[in-house]
Amino acid sequence: MRLSSRRLAVYGTAFIFAILVNFLLPRLMPGSPVDGMIAQLGPRATPAAVDAIRARFGAVDQSYWSQFLEYLQGLATFDLGVSVKYYPQTVTQVLARSAGWTAFLIFAAITFSLIVGCLLGALAAWRRGGRLDTIVSPLAIVMKSVPPVVICLSILFFFGVSLRWLPVGYAYDPSLDPSFSPGFIGSVLLHAAMPVLALSPALIGEFLTTMRTSMISVLGEDYVTMGRAKGLREMAVMFNYAARNALLPVLTNLALILGAVFGGSIVTEIVFNYPGLGLTLYTASVARDYPVIQGQLLLMTLATLGANLLVDLVYGVIDPRIGEARA
Repeated sequence: MRLSSRRLAVYGTAFIFAILVNFLLPRLMPGSPVDGMIAQLGPRATPAAVDAIRARFGAVDQSYWSQFLEYLQGLATFDLGVSVKYYPQTVTQVLARSAGWTAFLIFAAITFSLIVGCLLGALAAWRRGGRLDTIVSPLAIVMKSVPPVVICLSILFFFGVSLRWLPVGYAYDPSLDPSFSPGFIGSVLLHAAMPVLALSPALIGEFLTTMRTSMISVLGEDYVTMGRAKGLREMAVMFNYAARNALLPVLTNLALILGAVFGGSIVTEIVFNYPGLGLTLYTASVARDYPVIQGQLLLMTLATLGANLLVDLVYGVIDPRIGEARA
């Protein structure tokens, strides 16, 4: 499970580049959070109130170099600053309140999509040209092509507005107190159903296509032929011999599309008013809340890099030959 110094250098370079982009991107946007807060005050924007706001958030009006040094100092001390939109809450408090919901949403969608997509892809490849293959293969292309906002609005209208089977917003029933009670957990699962369904089609299409292609190439290998020659059951050969080795490209694809999953979650959370990082990023962008935008982009970057690192480590466990080649 070791990683070469070259691979670690790649992750380090990507992280440094992410820090630079994370710092510059919100500051290249027009407008200023300080001016926005002053404008929101309206008639209450007395000279004393304006001076107090500028004194508290004056860093955003300093030179880029001064802001960058302060930004690096904050990263070194794990201090991401104070939110402009949610003042006086810190960025850490704002992100901590939202990160858990997004992590739950993405984990549920990826787990569900991975199981369904890999299973359908393996079965389609095992019976290539059969009835299942002729149905799911074109369907996978369609699922990958439909924009996330179309899927979200369709699911919202069908299950939430038309049939009224599922709640149309938020993460749980506001009348319930957060706890580990069956009622609260059931409410969380019920409210997450539509967002998970909205994120899943594109993921299922990706996993299904990748698994089918990889499975077809694996079926011609000698160890699959040997398994059949031993008289093993068809399901045992398909899953224990073929599908296990066909999973390697799927894992690579999982790491590559994680950034797209975060992008899809932003649209999904906005449509369903789900209180995750996507909705927080949207409200922070509207308010020009630089500290929250920076903190969230950094968190998403770390999550993506961490997922790629985890896949590198898992690769070495599933296929030791890859670990030896990278050492």
